[in-house]
Amino acid sequence: MKGSDEVGGDIDGRWGQASDRIPMLIIFAVVYAYLIIDKKRRAYAMAAGAVAAVVTGVIEPADVVYYINWNVMGIFAGTLILADLFAQSRVPALCADYLVGKSGTVGRAILLLCATSGLLSTIVENVAVVLLIAPIALEISRKQGTSPVPFLIGIAISSNLQGTATLMGDPPSMIMAGYEKLDFNDFFYHQGKPGIFFAVELGAIVSLGVLYLIFRSNKQPVSEVMKTSVQSWFPTWLLGVVVIGLALSPMIDPDFRWLGGTWTMVVAAGGLIWHAASRWGGSPLRRYDYNTTLFLAGVFVVVGGLEKSGLIEELAAAVSSAAGGEPLALFLIVVWGSVVLSAFIDNVPYITAMIPVAHQAALDMGVNPLLMVFGLVVGSCLGGNITPFGASANIVAVGMLRRGGREVGFMQFVKIGLPFTLVATAVGAAFLWFVWG
Repeated sequence: MKGSDEVGGDIDGRWGQASDRIPMLIIFAVVYAYLIIDKKRRAYAMAAGAVAAVVTGVIEPADVVYYINWNVMGIFAGTLILADLFAQSRVPALCADYLVGKSGTVGRAILLLCATSGLLSTIVENVAVVLLIAPIALEISRKQGTSPVPFLIGIAISSNLQGTATLMGDPPSMIMAGYEKLDFNDFFYHQGKPGIFFAVELGAIVSLGVLYLIFRSNKQPVSEVMKTSVQSWFPTWLLGVVVIGLALSPMIDPDFRWLGGTWTMVVAAGGLIWHAASRWGGSPLRRYDYNTTLFLAGVFVVVGGLEKSGLIEELAAAVSSAAGGEPLALFLIVVWGSVVLSAFIDNVPYITAMIPVAHQAALDMGVNPLLMVFGLVVGSCLGGNITPFGASANIVAVGMLRRGGREVGFMQFVKIGLPFTLVATAVGAAFLWFVWG
């Protein structure tokens, strides 16, 4: 994204920005309020906000296409298609079945399923992971006569946690990569230091200890699980090809402008052609998440309006002032403030709006911007694990339980999600501070 000096010229300079601040602030506040009230129509709300930004003159119509990060959109869209093919192939379910068969007890089986959910979510969208793994946990619960509620909560929050670890895992990580020009490899090693991947994985390892304490009483021997029949291994190879392409893309596209999205979409197109020829399973395009795609595009435009109007700079100054000029205070505000807010609001628009704020606030203090940006992403992605409506995967898991006749209370979810989140966030944030601070 660019500021007003680069988009729409420099006419009127700061006066032009100032005149846009009030309408843009109103648009942003109304859209966010609606997102809190009604999560089902979030795509239409964000699209309406983008249209309002154009109608009020904050953004020129010709600049709308510019503000959307098409490289990120390509990675997101292509990954969704490939993840759908991967799920239909039943390879993930086969892996889960194998681990359950080796576990011995119900508690260990569920713990392994949670670990599997986390690892899968580094390359597969979180909701798809829950839909893949949850039926196995439900079947174990049914055979053993135990409540599936803690099992599905554990699977959902585990999938949410590790989606941030790689470029392919979650929209927030893609958005961060687009803004900071991070490629696939930078998540692992960047500027001579271990990347955000290791902060997330350390948090995941420690948080599994929380789940172990919750599931350790389930010592019943696990019943035999039917081995899933794999439809095809080809989607697994396609995902591998995408990963290799993303890892090599910096050699051709070092500024992360076009190749990652193009490569992912080309491989996804090949997957669709192969799927049409092989004639098994339902079409990924019928199940494709068009709403989230529209939502993500709208987010880029609305946040572009915030940046162009100068509101981002003002908010960055306010955050820096609240921290009293202390980098550690700023880091703690960014991380734990994000945890609290993301427990109740959607983290995609929050992250998109706050990344430039965190970046600018870090520059104002003379510290590495990636310290604050990594902390922001870790805090906001983990905060959604606290409540049953904090993340899409949580909503899906609770919905599956409801359809099975199990109602999940707010506090019932929080009792598992809160300690899980606190431990994972504390460990991940500590790693980021000592490595990047």
